[in-house]
Amino acid sequence: MNTPQLITHSLRTLPRHRLRTAFIMLSSFVGAAALTFVLCVGEGARRKMLVTVRQIFGDSAIVVVAGGNQLMGGPRPDAARLTLDDIEDTVRGMPEIELWDPQQTMTVAAKHGNAAATVRLLGQSERSERVWSRSVSRGAYFDAMAVKRLDRVALIGETAARSLFGTGDPIGGEIQIEAVPFTVVGVLERFGTDIHGMDRDNEIVVPISTLMRRLANVDTIAAAKLLLRDARQGEQTAAEFRRRLRSRHALTSGQSDDFRLLTPVEVQRMMGKARSVLSLYLPLAAAVALVVGGIVAATLMLGAVSARIREIGLRRAVGAQPKDIAFQFLVETSVSVFGGGVAGIVGGLLAGQLVASRLQLTGAFSWNAVALALLMSAATALLSGVIPARRAARLLPAEALR
Repeated sequence: MNTPQLITHSLRTLPRHRLRTAFIMLSSFVGAAALTFVLCVGEGARRKMLVTVRQIFGDSAIVVVAGGNQLMGGPRPDAARLTLDDIEDTVRGMPEIELWDPQQTMTVAAKHGNAAATVRLLGQSERSERVWSRSVSRGAYFDAMAVKRLDRVALIGETAARSLFGTGDPIGGEIQIEAVPFTVVGVLERFGTDIHGMDRDNEIVVPISTLMRRLANVDTIAAAKLLLRDARQGEQTAAEFRRRLRSRHALTSGQSDDFRLLTPVEVQRMMGKARSVLSLYLPLAAAVALVVGGIVAATLMLGAVSARIREIGLRRAVGAQPKDIAFQFLVETSVSVFGGGVAGIVGGLLAGQLVASRLQLTGAFSWNAVALALLMSAATALLSGVIPARRAARLLPAEALR
């Protein structure tokens, strides 16, 4: 038989063994779908991470967060405390810091009429519009006098506005936050979800003084962001800020920081680790599933060789060469595995796009993911068919017909 006849015969054989073919295709389908899904969602997550980090940190910012890794020297009454005075006193005399903004957060219940929603409440200063690079799309940002007077004014995110006001205009509307009335003066620019999957449009921003005194009744803040005049001085500025803040907190050389600084260098390091997970380790784990599918396919085809010994012996007796038998089983295995792989790639792409749309990830489709999945499926198809094909080719006609 020539090559086209062998291929035709192999393809006609597949429907005769539907259950085995279905299992082989299923094992390849799962592996290819997992690989494509991980690569596509990982690419979308990587792009989202870059955008989010750029929005939050930028290239010339330092973020100080209350609380350290571990405090030494025994408990302290002011351990892990960070106050407005801490930041203001530490920043004073550091001209390399252009602006800074404090932040306090809490999860609250907000109401408007009969509508209610659970939102993330942020307390910030009037400088937050520039420091955190997020303004309003409608209305106006609150000013320094509003912060000084503890005004009950609020900036509302699109998701929170939709939950509380529906299709109505929230500007000028009154909402209740933990039983305290606030007037909505602006709608925040859209942000979308962050790298943790949190909807950043389900937020309300109020003056930090109002949050600390009227809602949370605290004198501490959760974090502060410092904008630098020169991004190249980031590490030196962070070191000087750390020294000053440690001195203000009366920390000795044997005590760990009771705060944490996130510098551009550290953020880049964290992003590098995240990229390694998204670009290497997760796809590698998904590729293992595809390899396991190839092993399953090879095992099933080895069983098929044993079950079809008489057929192989009869074909050898009428003149089929060992290479013809090997080619037949190689085609059967490869077509089953590769067919399941192609279906898995389509399924993985559809699942990836669905998840990406729900998580608001852009750029989730990747031709590199499709090409890699196709290549891996083809390689797995060929390799999984080699062993069964060689075993079938080695069978002697006389032994096979016994």
